[in-house]
Amino acid sequence: MIERIVTKPNMLKACRQVVSNKGAAGVDGLGVRALAEHLAVHGEGLAAALCGGHYEPQAILGVAIPKSKGGTRLLGIPTVTDRLLQQAVHQVIMPLFEVEFKAHSYGFRPKRSAQQAVQRAQQTINEGYEHIVDIDLKSFFDEVDHCVLLQLLYRKVKCPLTMRLIRRWLRAPIQVDGKLVKRRKGVPQGSPLSPLLSNIMLHELDRELERQGLRYVRYADDFSIYLKRHAQARKVGNSIFLFLRDWLKLPINRAKSGIRKPVQFELLGYGFVPTYEKGVKGQYQLVVGAQGWQTLKRKVKAITRKTAPLPLAERITRLKTVQRGWLNYFRLASMTGKLRDVDGWVRNRLRYCIWKDWKKPERKRKNLIRLGIDQHHAYAWSRTRKGGWAIAQSPILSTTITLARLHKRGYEALLDHYRNVAPHLNEPLYTRPVRTVV
Repeated sequence: MIERIVTKPNMLKACRQVVSNKGAAGVDGLGVRALAEHLAVHGEGLAAALCGGHYEPQAILGVAIPKSKGGTRLLGIPTVTDRLLQQAVHQVIMPLFEVEFKAHSYGFRPKRSAQQAVQRAQQTINEGYEHIVDIDLKSFFDEVDHCVLLQLLYRKVKCPLTMRLIRRWLRAPIQVDGKLVKRRKGVPQGSPLSPLLSNIMLHELDRELERQGLRYVRYADDFSIYLKRHAQARKVGNSIFLFLRDWLKLPINRAKSGIRKPVQFELLGYGFVPTYEKGVKGQYQLVVGAQGWQTLKRKVKAITRKTAPLPLAERITRLKTVQRGWLNYFRLASMTGKLRDVDGWVRNRLRYCIWKDWKKPERKRKNLIRLGIDQHHAYAWSRTRKGGWAIAQSPILSTTITLARLHKRGYEALLDHYRNVAPHLNEPLYTRPVRTVV
């Protein structure tokens, strides 16, 4: 197997993937832009070290990143060389495990997405499985037991050199604030191999759930089980808790776990609310969770902050990128009314930025005249004592910096893009009746 890993086509493919993923440099300071040149010079030496079994990984750079719900998460960044080799190993061993992974596992797998997981959950709930066992794994990536993981790996990876290499990566120390810390468990988040290792670990959970004939959805370490009765949900929750604790040796966050109804449950940022249609009961539609809206508003505020020294064109470009990315993820949710309100708020923030950029009263007066205001009102409005946010919502700017003028500058409303990408608002392909010509 190690010979397949170090082949030139596999290494070049891994190099292209690591470069396309970008990412920061590790402890050695080598960036992804220098990887191709580094591989051309040291490629033969790396291959010889791997085949000889004496390659030693470098330490992992530990970087604390903020969580969306508060607190920090320790991200492990291997060196670019280690990322290259891990990607090469991933490309070889992934097909061995992919053929066995279950249909209801959606995370870190080809041609699968979070939207598919959410749709599957919605379908299951609408079929009457309204008692949801929601189990939160406590710091999953930091709590993976190396012995259990290596035993599961050995079922498919029989190459001693490859197993030794993976074990060294798992045991590589992490550098936090300039100090090396030994690791005896966990897989570093930021490693190309970590997503596959997490799926290999939790594949045993999938097997146990299917053995019990349960309906479930799993996206990486986020998984939920769907049942029709509360008593059955309690029984299943206790059995799965024991399985995770005793077999996989994974701790559970009891405070965030429990049995929930659909209206109390969120999956991957999506919420579930009843469909209010006459004569329809037990059906739920998707909405954006509270955290999703907070994330969008936080990013919009950062771009449209009045003190940020950005020209309007750049603000609109950045805004369009953020809005499109957010909408493409939440395109399955029903949110037309909410988006209309958010669009008004975003436009007012843009108007506030424009008013702030005009600065002096005389410049404000001249700009208002250019936008079609008569001289008398332009003079009065330019000398107003109202605050900037009040002016942004007043006729002073709403009648001058109109929606049409913002569109000419490149602005795109959230609602407009949502109507283009939301599948439930657009007619599916090939569903129109064929017109017969007589």
